Amino acid sequence: MGTTDPAVLTVNAGSSSLQLHLVRDGEVLRTKHSEQSPDPETAERAIADFLDAAPGTGLAAVGHRLVHGGEAVREPTVVDDGVLEAVREYADLAPLHVPPALALVEAARRRLPGVPHVLCPDTAFHAALPDAAATYALPAEWRSRYGLRRYGFHGLSYAWALGRAAELLGRPAGTLQVVLAHLGGGSSVCAVREGRSMDTSMGFTPLEGVPMSKRSGSVDPGMLLWLLSGSRLTLDELRDGLEHGSGLLGLSNGKSGDTRELVASEDPAAALALEVFEHRVSREIAAAATSLDRLDALVFTGEIGWDQPEVREAVCRRLSLLGVEPPSRTAPDADTEADGTVSAPGASVPVLVVRPREELQLARDTLGALG
Repeated sequence: MGTTDPAVLTVNAGSSSLQLHLVRDGEVLRTKHSEQSPDPETAERAIADFLDAAPGTGLAAVGHRLVHGGEAVREPTVVDDGVLEAVREYADLAPLHVPPALALVEAARRRLPGVPHVLCPDTAFHAALPDAAATYALPAEWRSRYGLRRYGFHGLSYAWALGRAAELLGRPAGTLQVVLAHLGGGSSVCAVREGRSMDTSMGFTPLEGVPMSKRSGSVDPGMLLWLLSGSRLTLDELRDGLEHGSGLLGLSNGKSGDTRELVASEDPAAALALEVFEHRVSREIAAAATSLDRLDALVFTGEIGWDQPEVREAVCRRLSLLGVEPPSRTAPDADTEADGTVSAPGASVPVLVVRPREELQLARDTLGALG
């Protein structure tokens, strides 16, 4: 590999984090991870320092992960002022993620004005969801006026995990019918038939679906209406509680939103939090499987799915009706960085674990958008 080969800078802005990766030819050359999403001025300086530390790298493009582009961006799209303005119209659909991502796009464009920038939405993987899966049972006027539909998220992660699962199973991705579970700070489940997303647990926003680290996941809408009535909660209080004080954190009575800490705890509230999470994940996996004709594999990815064997085992124990057996191994082999099978040899439904590599899929999609 020559030093003149083009590289891609990937920018992944979380609700409270920033990840920068320099990727060339499917290999990460350099990485930087901050637990706090910086302000635009700090971000611009961080990008400059990051690139200055890797002199001589030919930069082909910058790829930006975009959690939600609404109807404005449904596939990897080259950035211009009009695209950014259109995406801002949908920023309130993912207020934890989209505003910091757009601020980082602007900072990166100032620092690298001569390099193409590409927005890669997490919703792209689900853009062709069947109507039955994408349509909410709401008044047609609402759906038409406000564009209410299931978008789905974690698309970059699912695209990468599907490709790796196909390699591990030795079959083309276009022939597989699998359920993928991205379990992490944000969690969701997706059914894929022959390369196409058929159903997914997240919906119009990243708040729907299974409980997450601090997000509630799906709850009874009637309960939310009740909480908003009679001066029980204000809209801001409700939003903050659903997005920051719920999920594993809320279930454990504020102890932790991290499954590693909950697994190690002897607190009954921690045990309940894990049990609720595992129940809801297995329930979503079973529901997603109804969109398939068969189940070729169950694939775990995301930070929890990748490195929390206790959670994987508990989820699989609830899925015997689907032919899923508890994993026989905690990791594919002695190399814990390896993707692979954790189910017993000859299992009717292989259980795979795939390390989340959104940065590699982001680089791939960025170059794809540039032809």
